[in-house]
Order: sequence, then C-alpha cells, then structure tokens
Amino acid sequence: MNALDQVGQLLQLVPVQRAGAGLLLSALGLPVVGVVIVGLDIMPVRFAMMHVALLGIALGQLLGVDPVLCALLACALAGAGVAPLARTPDGLSGAMGLLMSLAIAAALLMLALSGVNANGAFALLWGSILAVRPADLAVLAVLAVLVPALFVWRRRDLALLLHDRELAWCSGVAVQRLTVLLLVLVAVAVAGAIRLTGALLVDALTLLPALAARRIGRSLLSITLWASGIGLVVNVVGFLAALAWDLPPGPVLVLVAGAVALVAHLVPERRTSSWRVSASSSVPSPH
Repeated sequence: MNALDQVGQLLQLVPVQRAGAGLLLSALGLPVVGVVIVGLDIMPVRFAMMHVALLGIALGQLLGVDPVLCALLACALAGAGVAPLARTPDGLSGAMGLLMSLAIAAALLMLALSGVNANGAFALLWGSILAVRPADLAVLAVLAVLVPALFVWRRRDLALLLHDRELAWCSGVAVQRLTVLLLVLVAVAVAGAIRLTGALLVDALTLLPALAARRIGRSLLSITLWASGIGLVVNVVGFLAALAWDLPPGPVLVLVAGAVALVAHLVPERRTSSWRVSASSSVPSPH
C-alpha cells in the first residue's frame, strides 16, 4: 500500500475526520490569536496558560468534571483576571510570569493532596489529535467565528492597541476592555488547542503562522489574512504528511510551521512595520 492509498483509507475513519475538521477550524482563528500574542509582545502567555490549563485539568479530575472544560474555564478566568495587572506592555509579561508560577504551584499541590493520578493530567498537555471530540470542535468553531469577526469589527482599535497602548488610549480606544477581551480569547484559544497538539506544541497553530505573516503582510488586515492562510496550509500539509508516513501529527505540524516561518524571514524586513505606521496615521491630529 502506497502513502496515498494509506491516507485515503485513514481519512475514512471518523476520528481522523474529526481531527482534520479541528485543524481546518483552528486555522481560521488560532493564527489570528497569534497575531495578538506577537503584537502585544506577550510570548510567555503560552506557557502561563499551559500551567493554568494543568490546574484546570487537575481540578476537573478531582471533581469528576470534564478536564478540558475545566481547563477552558480556568484559562478564560485567568485571562480576564490578569488584565488589570497589564497596564503596560512590560506589565503583561510580568503578569503572565506571576500567573505561571502560581498556577503550576497550585496544580502540583492539588495533585499531591488529592491523590489524583497525575499522568492523566499531564497527558492532556501533549495532546491527542485523534481524540478530538464534537465538544472540542464546537469550541474551535466558535473561535473560528469570533476571532476574525473581532478583527473585522474593531480593526482600527486593534491596530492602535497593538501599536501603542498609550496612543490607543489617547485616541479614545477602550484599552482596558479590549485588552481583557483579547487576553480571554488568547487564553481560551490556547486551552482549545490542547486536544489537537497539546499545550506544549500550541505554537504550531498560533505563534508560528503569525510570525511568518508579520514578515509578509503590509497592514493588520493583510497580516491577519496571511496568518490564517499560512495556518491552513501548515495544518493541511502537516496532517497529511503525518498520516502518510505514520508520524505523530503534533511535532510534524510544528516542523512544517517552523519551516514556513524560516522561509518567510527571508523576505526583506522593510514591510514588516508598515501596519504600525498605518495605525499611527489613522489617529486624528490634535490640530
């Protein structure tokens, strides 16, 4: 049996179809979340939410509730709760570091005191793409609609916020509310990717397509479109390659996304910051 026939047979299986649908849905929303992560310069958010997700999973196992649902709720609450601490760009990174330390300490303490099997909690951090459930697809579908819709609806405000918080504030943007909304979306997106690649490899779905798009796009809109397009190509190519050669999908997705990001960085840098310039030029003059 050649690789093409093997892929064809595997695609007839329901778990494989669900995994493919999850990757297609994730390409519509998660790379756009990556644009937010890069724009706000909150790279530690992935690690912070990974630890918060572990806390939610541990709590879910302790209470006998769906661990992934608990992880989603924990990440959403953490994203909203950390926003008041993020009054400056540097504050965002500092708040995420604080959140990461507290979350992992609470999770480990809960696992130790409750006697819950820690292997089950940590296993979800690695992900299992063929274990995607209809509920997971529903979360990804909501993100696939809400995240692009937010970028279309508040495109100018987002461009200003991602360029300069103070400039956005002076221009009448509801910085605090918009920051809370963005952090909640980022947190839920990271938690929503747990079943696909695991929190440890979530960069393949969020950050790497956004980094590649930042080198190519000339405006916030084009960066967003490029991020989703690159995410779609990476997900399809990586998933099919994993099926064809019987490889774990998560690492393959990361390698494909990383290769695309490296190629994109060969593009001259002169276009990279133009979306920031257009954001600044949209601010009305005080005169």
